Amino acid sequence: MVKFEHTVFALPFAFLGALLARRGLPTAWQTVWIVAAMVGARSAAMAFNRMADLYYDNMNPRTRERALPRGALSMQFAIVFTIAMSLLFVFSAWQLNLLCLYLSFPVLAILFLYSYTKRFTALSHLVLGFSVGCAPLAAWLAVRGEFAWPPVLLSGAVMFWVAGFDLIYALQDIEFDRKANLFSLPARLGVAPALRISTLFHAATVSLLVATAMLTNSGWIAYTGIAVVAMILYWEHRIVKPNDLSRVNVAFFNLNGYVSILLLLTFAGDIFIK
Repeated sequence: MVKFEHTVFALPFAFLGALLARRGLPTAWQTVWIVAAMVGARSAAMAFNRMADLYYDNMNPRTRERALPRGALSMQFAIVFTIAMSLLFVFSAWQLNLLCLYLSFPVLAILFLYSYTKRFTALSHLVLGFSVGCAPLAAWLAVRGEFAWPPVLLSGAVMFWVAGFDLIYALQDIEFDRKANLFSLPARLGVAPALRISTLFHAATVSLLVATAMLTNSGWIAYTGIAVVAMILYWEHRIVKPNDLSRVNVAFFNLNGYVSILLLLTFAGDIFIK
């Protein structure tokens, strides 16, 4: 139900936010509670999303085999699990600092709100991006306890990155979304315009990554990572075409799975060498 393998999209950016805040490794205490907070937040958000979307998942052939629609898990279990993971998130934030505790409640609300956005706005992709994009800023706040521009720009990069590949992923459900009166940019605008917007989002991602590197005085290793990520995103848009959507899943998971890990390794390498 939670799809732990999708954690590769957010957790590396949380680590990256903590590394940039500390200019090195965070303490063991900070690391443990950052990971616990990420597990709690993501698990609660995913479980809540599955409950909120159960009606549509039952009707959509692509999602009919998920755990709740096929009865592998009960709604009662999903409710208890969501509450438990939400409490884990809030408690973990409390262990980090008071600012994180106070912000955990609006963040949880944003994570839950996303599940309903497709019912009233085609900008749901950006809401999802914002939800995941909170990760590096949250980890920075866990370490520093104060806001700064580098994590804000990095969070913006993550937001546009996620929104861009979610647009590609949503191409699979164009017909269903239209029939079910659900909002998405592909359903509203069509395949080709949606792909162009996805390209613009990913161009914004690369620009914000460069700005982050500049503000943090990063070196050539970090810039090399950004250049490789730009090439990966370029290739992603080459293999998904308006008349050929057969490689959507390759673009969504396989290629994007490399992006966050690559950026974590290159920025971390740059920090540790310095």
